[in-house]
Amino acid sequence: MLDLETLDFAKGGGYVTVVCQDAASQAVLMVARADRDALERTLATGEMHYHSRSRGLWHKGATSGNVQRVVSLHADCDADAVLALVVPAGPACHTGAVSCFGALERMGVGGDETARGGPPPKTESGAFDASAPHHSVATPIDSTAHGVFSRLAATIASRQAALPLPEGTKPSYTQRLLADRNLRLKKLGEEAVELAVACTDEDRARAAEEGGDVIYHTLVALAAIGVGVDDVARVLEGRAR
Repeated sequence: MLDLETLDFAKGGGYVTVVCQDAASQAVLMVARADRDALERTLATGEMHYHSRSRGLWHKGATSGNVQRVVSLHADCDADAVLALVVPAGPACHTGAVSCFGALERMGVGGDETARGGPPPKTESGAFDASAPHHSVATPIDSTAHGVFSRLAATIASRQAALPLPEGTKPSYTQRLLADRNLRLKKLGEEAVELAVACTDEDRARAAEEGGDVIYHTLVALAAIGVGVDDVARVLEGRAR
């Protein structure tokens, strides 16, 4: 996750700009500012905190319930701005729109309620489904490996955030894994064996498919114990040198 020591708070008079983006849909949700205290609270709680001139330290969604759960935080090249990839529990804008940047229709894109900046789809329980497509601003989907992993991690995080489910609600496969330690570890082991067999057979198509299954089940197993994509990325960065 983000190292606050690398940020240049002095350049902005004690603040950095924070661009908040939906990790699943890639929609830009809002822009705010944060001081060191706000980012420390963000890192400590896993939910976005900002600094407002009128409110001071501001825990986004503390009153409305529209919290923004952090997937990852990234500093820009000048160290005076932060990109926050989040799983939103509801609209970012005080108007009730998904994004503070208005509607796609006004930008000449789209026409249904979702595109016009209306609320994202909801699950059967009534909660906002952060993993469903709701492109409130015309931000292209990042199809790079980093983008795909971030969206997958965001989907897993959104499933995890919905637990425990209301009585009578059918869990998704991801939620079944998150709720059952033995099941998720059993499935991870099975998928790893299937990948090994595919590689032994030099079946490239099957190896890619089984590799995807291993990565998915690995991310679920890691999420269940509080380990994120960024934690793994730091290890891999060292091995890439």
